[in-house]
Amino acid sequence: MVARVAENVVIVSNRGPISFSHDSDRNLVARRGAGGVVASLGPLVRDTGAQWIAAAMTDADREAAAAGTVDAEGFRFRSLAVDPDTYRMAYDVISNGTLWFLHHSLWDLPRRPRFDRRWREAWDAYRAVNHTFARAVIDEAPADATVLVQDYHFALVGTWLAQERPDLRAVHFTHIPFCGPTSIRTLPDDVAGELLAGLASHVSCGFHARRWARNFEACCEAMWGWTPATFVSPLSPDFDDIDAVAESPESIAEGAQLDETLAGRRLILRVDRIELSKNLLRGFLAYEDLLRSRPEWRGQVVFAAFVYPSREGLPEYLAYRQEVETVAARINNQWGVPGWTPIVLDMSDNFPRSVAALQRYDVLLVNPVRDGLNLVAKEGPMLNTRNGVLALSREAGAWEELGGVALEINPFDIAGTADVLAAALAMDDEDRATHAAALRKLAGARTPRDWLDDQLAAARSTR
Repeated sequence: MVARVAENVVIVSNRGPISFSHDSDRNLVARRGAGGVVASLGPLVRDTGAQWIAAAMTDADREAAAAGTVDAEGFRFRSLAVDPDTYRMAYDVISNGTLWFLHHSLWDLPRRPRFDRRWREAWDAYRAVNHTFARAVIDEAPADATVLVQDYHFALVGTWLAQERPDLRAVHFTHIPFCGPTSIRTLPDDVAGELLAGLASHVSCGFHARRWARNFEACCEAMWGWTPATFVSPLSPDFDDIDAVAESPESIAEGAQLDETLAGRRLILRVDRIELSKNLLRGFLAYEDLLRSRPEWRGQVVFAAFVYPSREGLPEYLAYRQEVETVAARINNQWGVPGWTPIVLDMSDNFPRSVAALQRYDVLLVNPVRDGLNLVAKEGPMLNTRNGVLALSREAGAWEELGGVALEINPFDIAGTADVLAAALAMDDEDRATHAAALRKLAGARTPRDWLDDQLAAARSTR
């Protein structure tokens, strides 16, 4: 299916499948890009003729943008240059500082947000960036093309596409949660209306979980009395790609080093970004509650947190990272003894090490306060070789798929999370094997191609 339609497909995303740098002679060099959307979509549309439009992130990207659409690494790719100050306001203030906080319920409402004149300038910048991308699609998309717009960075693109290119079949996919009507009222009325109208201008809007689609529908119903078309399509990891990492010399070496660190102890694992929504602090505090309330586990279990910094241009994230380090150090100082460090905190963004750890965990803790999906919750059960137990937040989008088997966590309940960790550690071998087998079946039920095909099918649906 993909191969037959891809030449008439345009993809719009913030990060692209190609990034550029300079070699020693200052020549532009193309290399594969990074990011979840790229990792999922890239292998499916490479060498198919699909066009991909993404933001120019670096000076080299902006230089490459002058050449227009290029063919590199199997992609027809256009790096779209936007004024750096405009892009930063759109990305930092609106995408990450407003929409991310809104949809993940991260605001401290007595203090934030503050929609002042400066914020209004940033909203204008967000609109301008969206219009720039919409204009590129309007000018370059083939007749009757399918346009796949990815994520909250481009919520307004559909407005102009519907007005100027009604022949296009554009769908929008939101990879994060979507808030409900009460929360969206936090935004200024005109902004909330513009945001919803931009999304509703697409043929259909996709989400990873039915809960987020319902929230979007409810927001539209509250504002207009009608609901746009939506579809639900949970993404799954590319397991072949992850297995290749697991079998690499780097991951094997990291696994051996981890085995040495564990020295036969049980492993509670988390693999995450240092991100407010991921709930690292409550995970550490729940582990401390486990050590305090169940002394039999002292010295017998290690909590490994393989996490990496995120969005350190925002002060809230810098402060959160410092708190994560402080809490982990305090727990180690209070409970550790010679030969046993309770928490191993690694912030080096070492993917081979994370994959090696996912093969070895006894308990995988995935406890976000809210998450659009959470791929780690699927990667872990597919990689794990020790019948590990998944302790999963009911606030993760992946709960809809895995919740019938995973142990349920209320991510705000520290004592309750500690109880779940204790239950997971105490589970007998037979129950662990049954649990792990059921999780593998659920996590492996879909592929990235299923997710792409769902978007293409939504694009062909009737408004």
